[in-house]
Amino acid sequence: MARGDPAYCEECSELLHYRAPAWLPGGHLQTIYPATAISKPAVAFRRERWDTPCGQDFIDVDLIDGEQGAPCVMLFHGLEGSSNSHYARALMALVKARGWHGAIPHFRGCSGEANLAPRFYHSGDAQELDWIIRRLRPRYPGPFYVAGVSLGGNALLRWLGEQQQDAGIIDAAVSVSAPLDLAAGGAALSRGFNRLYTRMFLQTLKPKALAKLERYPGLFDRDKLLAATDLYSFDNVVTAPLHGYRDTDDYWHRASAKHVLHDITVPTLVLNARNDPFMPGQFLPTSASKAVTLQYTDTGGHVGFPTGPFPGRIDWLARRILHFFDGSQASPHARAGASATVRSSIHG
Repeated sequence: MARGDPAYCEECSELLHYRAPAWLPGGHLQTIYPATAISKPAVAFRRERWDTPCGQDFIDVDLIDGEQGAPCVMLFHGLEGSSNSHYARALMALVKARGWHGAIPHFRGCSGEANLAPRFYHSGDAQELDWIIRRLRPRYPGPFYVAGVSLGGNALLRWLGEQQQDAGIIDAAVSVSAPLDLAAGGAALSRGFNRLYTRMFLQTLKPKALAKLERYPGLFDRDKLLAATDLYSFDNVVTAPLHGYRDTDDYWHRASAKHVLHDITVPTLVLNARNDPFMPGQFLPTSASKAVTLQYTDTGGHVGFPTGPFPGRIDWLARRILHFFDGSQASPHARAGASATVRSSIHG
């Protein structure tokens, strides 16, 4: 779209063509710095505790109350994330500023209190997302949008692909930095500097698993858990068997969202950076259904996407998510045209 075109929008161009600031080079810095060094906006949540369908567990949902009839944005966080994660606070601050409703369901054990059942959560948790989405949706008569980040993004895409037409209870979806190929992402996290991220995850995952073992003796092998030094080993001992998978290889294969991208019927944005340390660009899928827009930026890191002069801002991602949701309110024909434009600009 040319600048002289009446429909030209400078902000739209910025959101469709992300570029990291020159002062923050490389995928690692673009991942770590936004998460740790850029201040997060203050957001006041209202928390609800929901009993799970089995009646033996709970999840905590942090909510923002908007104006009557306004859209609602639900966000599923990443591995060991929460409503306090930098991307969650940035998105919900913008949702609040618009007068919209917001909701962040915490995966089991991620709200600051251990869950009660043996299970935790995992990348292919489409059934868990299904009951959460279907419970919250009837509260809001206006447009209902769902976003997912990292693990939450992969789980959201699994839900969209598995539900197909039945996912039409939501109006649009966005997946950010999802590990679309879990085996490729897991292998990347076991090498070189990426081991730093693995150690960070295991620092919280292992204590949670040990506490779970005290509550349920014999649930899994304690010695093998303590010996785990990467996510492959941890998932082999804990995640896979607890959630019905044979082993890590079975889990990573069956839970990967790349298998269902062609089955999605709801307007969906899949946003990944090619320099994401968690999901190397060469493994990103190159095709999906017509309902899916693939936006693969050259830079941005893992859930980073910083912008602006030093010390930088973390609002680009939130603005991109809401920009896509805004566009999804157009007619299906207009949506298809917009999607084609974005694909062309990204993939050449």
